[in-house]
Amino acid sequence: MAEEIKTAENAAGNFIYDFITEDIAEGGRYEGKEVHTRFPPEPNGYLHIGHAKAICVDFGMAERFGGKCNLRMDDTNPTKEDVEYVDAIKEDIEWLGFSWDDRFYFASEYFDDMYGYAVELIKKGLAYVCQLTPEQMRENRGDLSKPAVSPYRDRPVEESLDLFERMKNGEFEDGSMTLRAKIDLASGNFNMRDPVIYRINRIHHHRTGDKWCIYPMYDFAHPIEDAIEGITHSLCTLEFEDHRPLYDWVINNTSVPCVPRQIEFARLGINNTVMSKRKLRQLVEDKYVNGWDDPRMPTLCGLRRRGYTPASIRNFCDRIGVAKTNSVVEYSFLEHCLREDLNETAQRVMVVLRPIKLIITNYPEDKTEEFEIENNPNRPEDGKRTVTFGRECYIEAEDFIEQKIKGYNRLYPGNEVRLKSAYIVKCTGCKKDESGNVVEVYAEYDPETRGGDTPDGRKVRGTIHWVDAKNYVEAEVRLYDNLFTDPEPDTGDKNFLDYINPESLVVLKGCKAERAVEKADSSTRYQFMRSGYFCTDNDSTPDRLIFNRSVSLKDGYKRK
Repeated sequence: MAEEIKTAENAAGNFIYDFITEDIAEGGRYEGKEVHTRFPPEPNGYLHIGHAKAICVDFGMAERFGGKCNLRMDDTNPTKEDVEYVDAIKEDIEWLGFSWDDRFYFASEYFDDMYGYAVELIKKGLAYVCQLTPEQMRENRGDLSKPAVSPYRDRPVEESLDLFERMKNGEFEDGSMTLRAKIDLASGNFNMRDPVIYRINRIHHHRTGDKWCIYPMYDFAHPIEDAIEGITHSLCTLEFEDHRPLYDWVINNTSVPCVPRQIEFARLGINNTVMSKRKLRQLVEDKYVNGWDDPRMPTLCGLRRRGYTPASIRNFCDRIGVAKTNSVVEYSFLEHCLREDLNETAQRVMVVLRPIKLIITNYPEDKTEEFEIENNPNRPEDGKRTVTFGRECYIEAEDFIEQKIKGYNRLYPGNEVRLKSAYIVKCTGCKKDESGNVVEVYAEYDPETRGGDTPDGRKVRGTIHWVDAKNYVEAEVRLYDNLFTDPEPDTGDKNFLDYINPESLVVLKGCKAERAVEKADSSTRYQFMRSGYFCTDNDSTPDRLIFNRSVSLKDGYKRK
């Protein structure tokens, strides 16, 4: 896997690399320690392309320093957590080529420890039970010129200890009490204005069942989890920058076993899509798409089903780099990375998407020939395959017009084209049905031009692909495009659902393919000549072949 991926590992380090290098240098903060990172997804949805960047940063940075990276499910909020998501997350990370070995954890494994550290804070006078309702807490939050207020801030330690234990024992209603850290009600950083660190929430947990009716808040739980696991560098996206003082406060005021360092980097933004879990879930639940793995979704399982490769996604993440400020990357660059990979690895085949019959009138009716075609010109070691050729072929409907137009070099009466790897043919006319639609195209072939020969030296501008009408398999082909017509469908006051692209999926049935595609499996990638790169869909069966277009041949990013 590593040899297939063009990483930037030997290039100059980014700012995270520089920070870690300083930390482990002689006299540095973590001198002599093994670099230890973690990837902490919340198991309440499927991973998307934005998570892929975080995965590459967390696991990739550990790899660069010869360290290790944990996989930890952040299941502190059981509201929408599910084992289904846990399994999907593990599958996606393994698919990208990363391994956590035996270091797979759940935040819920540390609930007893977290409760103990909360009690420790209360005993130190650094936490108290507050009985403000959520509405009252918002009303008393204050602003930049006015501090927050809590009438329970000076509650005696013993009273808070008693109430907190009774909260744990289920004596109080949801929302009636919280445990708050006692920090600074006048802080300019609102995350430090005595933040809630525990709340009452009677929800069945997918791992701990009904043992707990109080759950820690993420800002309290996360630094404790990192410290217990011996994490040296906690790499987070930029929205956690303002939470770092609270992260450090928890570490410095509890007896946790180590002192991790939090470093923030910009999250991945990409145009023509949405990456909010809430909005992705809405697309799935309201049937705008066909599940989390719909190939139009930015989820990793959706991209995998569309035909994206681990190498293309890792190259994309490496090449966009790690920055300190948020920015938006063009979706066309992700497509560009896929084309680069598939151009080197995909097998070339001829598939006619919108077929029309071509009859070569001077070719013997009972004759069949065979031609050898390279599977991939970039990989001679992939060998050649044999295709058959006869009097009748299928060609693309768009490869014929009745009247010549400027710049059109395919079939029209009187014009010559080369049938890929076969013969030069000259169009002689066509046949139409009662509605005026062309149903057959007629041509004559030059037998002296077999396999690319042109003895008289004449040049033919157009080359078209074809499929033998007596030796083909039928297939369904699904053409995918951007799910949204607006590059920024969820900015400002926009309703992202108003910008769903009605042409994001076009299904073509009755496509004609050469028989090589009968051998396709889920790992096979094809370049359908002149059409794009394709893969076999999950719904495909030997009796009903279905292919997804991963990406077209045209590279908008490269042109720019």
